[in-house]
Amino acid sequence: MRRAERLFQIIQILRRGRAPVTADALAQELETSKRSIYRDIAALVGQRAPIRGEAGVGYILEDGYDMPPLMLTPDEIEAAVLGAQWVAGRGDPALARAANDLIAKIAEAVPDNLRPMVLEPAGRAPPAWQNAPDNIDMVQVRSAIHGGRKIKLAYNDEQGRPSDRVIWPITVGYMETKRLLIGWCELRKDFRSFRTDRVAEAWFLDDRFPERPGVLRARWRREMDERHAAWRRGES
Repeated sequence: MRRAERLFQIIQILRRGRAPVTADALAQELETSKRSIYRDIAALVGQRAPIRGEAGVGYILEDGYDMPPLMLTPDEIEAAVLGAQWVAGRGDPALARAANDLIAKIAEAVPDNLRPMVLEPAGRAPPAWQNAPDNIDMVQVRSAIHGGRKIKLAYNDEQGRPSDRVIWPITVGYMETKRLLIGWCELRKDFRSFRTDRVAEAWFLDDRFPERPGVLRARWRREMDERHAAWRRGES
């Protein structure tokens, strides 16, 4: 790996880290020596990169530092295109259009020698089966999730039984042939998943729910992890 590329990768590793990253960890990921890492960090600091470090703790990149956004490696291009292909085949229409636009923008922005990796990638996401239709505006759903606002649903379960629910939406699950709206259900006092094709009607409320969406998502993930662990142990 050339030194210029290694400097860029150090910034990327520090940017994605939520905790200080040690010189040992940097050297291992970049397959180089700690001595080289020390020199590279010194060079980046000399170029005014806001890197702070403490002996025995590691390095962090302070907020607000920016680099040219499309200095992408070949592997990053392949990853972005593969992910966009998956979304184009399985996302709701607005996200599918955005995914195709993203691929086109990447193709225009990368250097000529990397363009074949966008237009003729080594991997390709498999085509989706026929998706179940959404009976709810997914653009408004995503807006409600970001804004922490409640949604009222008229919903039919798998037996066709109707119910009215007020939920605190936290995320959308993209399955192979259907999408799930996941949130805290005020009726059941628990997290529930609602298939978007089974929604009879939806009202997007101005009411904000009392907890931040990120906090609720973390709770939901912990509960899912605990259920999966119990299932693997054979517990009911």
